[in-house]
Amino acid sequence: MNIKKELILYIFFGVLTTLVNIITYMFFAKIFHLNYLISNILAWFLSVLFAYITNRIWVFESKTDNIFKEISLFYGGRLFSGVVDTGLMYLFIDILTIGDMISKIIIQVIVVILNYVFSKFIVFK
Repeated sequence: MNIKKELILYIFFGVLTTLVNIITYMFFAKIFHLNYLISNILAWFLSVLFAYITNRIWVFESKTDNIFKEISLFYGGRLFSGVVDTGLMYLFIDILTIGDMISKIIIQVIVVILNYVFSKFIVFK
């Protein structure tokens, strides 16, 4: 696959993954009134599941026989970016007193970039 098509697909599915993350966050935080950190972790888990499926099938077209290794690396990378996501949520909301939804959107841009680099050069290389 050429890099241009890969980037377009990654951005497309990255936007969808971000929407899954934000909508799921809002669902837990605003409808169920869960703590923002718990809501963020739940949103992370569901969006990572969506991202793995879409990245494996359509973005990087993985053909590996070692799915366990691939999914372990994928979730490991996403765990790292999930920690970054949650840490930045704490920093932005509790320390810098920026609103939770503005913080969530800004942080998702950072997370998408981290995830692409990790997926491209480590997971689906």
